[in-house]
Amino acid sequence: MSGGDSGDGRLVVGLHPVRELLRAGRAVRRIAIAEGREDSEVLADIRKLAGDAGVEVRERPRRDLDEATGSLTHQGVVAWAPPFPYLGLSAFLQFVDRLTEPALLVALDGVTDPHNLGSIARTTEAIGGHALIVPARRAAGVTPAAEKAAAGALAHLPVAKVPNLAQVLKALSERNIWSVGLDASAEEPITACRILVDPLVLVIGSEGAGLARLSRVTCDVLTHLPMRGRIGSLNASVAAGIALYEVFWRRQVS
Repeated sequence: MSGGDSGDGRLVVGLHPVRELLRAGRAVRRIAIAEGREDSEVLADIRKLAGDAGVEVRERPRRDLDEATGSLTHQGVVAWAPPFPYLGLSAFLQFVDRLTEPALLVALDGVTDPHNLGSIARTTEAIGGHALIVPARRAAGVTPAAEKAAAGALAHLPVAKVPNLAQVLKALSERNIWSVGLDASAEEPITACRILVDPLVLVIGSEGAGLARLSRVTCDVLTHLPMRGRIGSLNASVAAGIALYEVFWRRQVS
């Protein structure tokens, strides 16, 4: 067995990521299940969905799955799929133009940890966000670790990979979509931000440096998360989750 992005395709590991890949109707080349893996409701769903889609499922020794996935926790289930279907800039803007409700997009500005990307994708999808935007350089992309952390959300959430984040923010501005950047040094707390019910893209900075200078000056609004403790920062995925639920709550009650 071989993994990565070889001729076998990309690895998708774990019960929920593999099931959601099948539920979303995404292409899957084959699935391996560890010999002796105890059946569960999720595993039964995987077997049925794979059978309905004509996807080959094989029982393999657990050590083969361990070898293919390295340090990832595979839960006895591994799928091989074609490369992740990122949206290019043109396709992404066309997608945005077709939205029939106020846009809720999330842009990651230099987030390099794939676990953070996956966690942010999971929260974004859970609250009904429309898409994730990631830079093509110096940032995490969709990896097996990201898909595992997303628990299947990346099977349903469009992801745009773009060459220049600031240009994308400007293109979205031309479509009347506000850009709201999370910045610890901003004067306004997110709880006071009045545009959260409007079409917007929430911009999340990197784990260490925060927003890049160009993103900071391009955003329409900079806002921070109020904190009272002695620790002055939050993990990128935690900060994104808090901000996204503030947006979600505001839209629910508006």
